[in-house]
Amino acid sequence: MDEKMTEQGTGGPEEGLRAVSALRRLAERVEAEQVSRARQAGWSWQQIGDALGVTRQSVHTKYGG
Repeated sequence: MDEKMTEQGTGGPEEGLRAVSALRRLAERVEAEQVSRARQAGWSWQQIGDALGVTRQSVHTKYGG
């Protein structure tokens, strides 16, 4: 971890961890929207999995319904 980041942080661990949690939720929403757009554009589960760096099975299980 970057020393400046830990030394100059303005909040404590609780604030930082809440921020991490909020970023994860945002990333999940963005991912779901992009997967939906890719499917609407005709992308295969394999193409989506490749773009996300995961298997087609895992992305299909998560978003395939």
